Amino acid sequence: MNELVFFINNVVIAGSVTGSIYAIGAIGVTLIFSIMRFAHFAHADIMTFGAFMVLLLTTAFPAVGASIGVPTALIMLPLAMLLTAALAVGIDKAFYKPLRAHGVKPIVMVIGSLGVTLMLQGLIRLFSGTGGQSLYVDDRKEIFRIALPFEGVRAPIVITEPQIYLFVITLMAVVALHLFLNRSRLGKAMRAMSDNPELAQASGINTNTIVAVTWVIAGALAAIAGTLLSLDVTFKPDLSFFLLLPIFAAAIVGGVGHPYGAIAGGFVVGFAETLAVFNWNVLLRPFRDSLPTWLELPSNLAFVGTEYKIVVPFFILVAILVWRPTGLFKGKVI
Repeated sequence: MNELVFFINNVVIAGSVTGSIYAIGAIGVTLIFSIMRFAHFAHADIMTFGAFMVLLLTTAFPAVGASIGVPTALIMLPLAMLLTAALAVGIDKAFYKPLRAHGVKPIVMVIGSLGVTLMLQGLIRLFSGTGGQSLYVDDRKEIFRIALPFEGVRAPIVITEPQIYLFVITLMAVVALHLFLNRSRLGKAMRAMSDNPELAQASGINTNTIVAVTWVIAGALAAIAGTLLSLDVTFKPDLSFFLLLPIFAAAIVGGVGHPYGAIAGGFVVGFAETLAVFNWNVLLRPFRDSLPTWLELPSNLAFVGTEYKIVVPFFILVAILVWRPTGLFKGKVI
């Protein structure tokens, strides 16, 4: 049972945390692709910007959350979502809209997004510095240890306060997005534009409004992902940048252009990473005495070392695309 608890802590909980972050990030990437048909490489730095806004607001008003018993960073998150959404819309109007007006090819938009990435990362480094900072300014991160009522089980299940918030907010965001896309007029218009932009425009849909709404949703989700990630670990200017490739892998695995596929792809990639670096020798300890004497298990029985974890999403990506080229869900439509 102690080995099982170790598995729950290091695979089930850790994989759910990683998968949730990847899923929220991949939804934004896939929405932008489905509407504007280009890969937005600056999305990870928009996530970092959202977390940075939360850090600034929390530093300015550190005691706000104490009055209601929640971290101040969560109180500041809605305002940071608005600021990040405004940034996303502003970037589109300043950089991407002129390119679309000139009818440039998608690869030019991709290169332009790389320039936006470097610009955002440089500005964030300029104002935040290069070191790590905690979003718990005047708060204390709660760690919950849940003891199991079984004889001989000494190790508790460990889950932190930001991880609980992450699971709850991820579920709320997924439900809200589902209702928006399927029940609201704007959501249905987004689906129509994703399926056929020319026909949507001919039907009287205001494509400029749809583009703006897409950036608002992507920016707000980016702020959520960056903030919840920074709450769980710590804020760094390049924290989300290193998640960019796994997030894109998650979007492609799920079916690029399909938000529900992005959610599935996020959890597939997150759990694949966690399972690949898990030391399976721990689960085999109870069976060690029954193994042949000539079979000696190594101390570390992980599939890959932690330093090679970045390889795992792309192995999963290649394997799934060979089996199903459109991804888990049919891509390119909402």
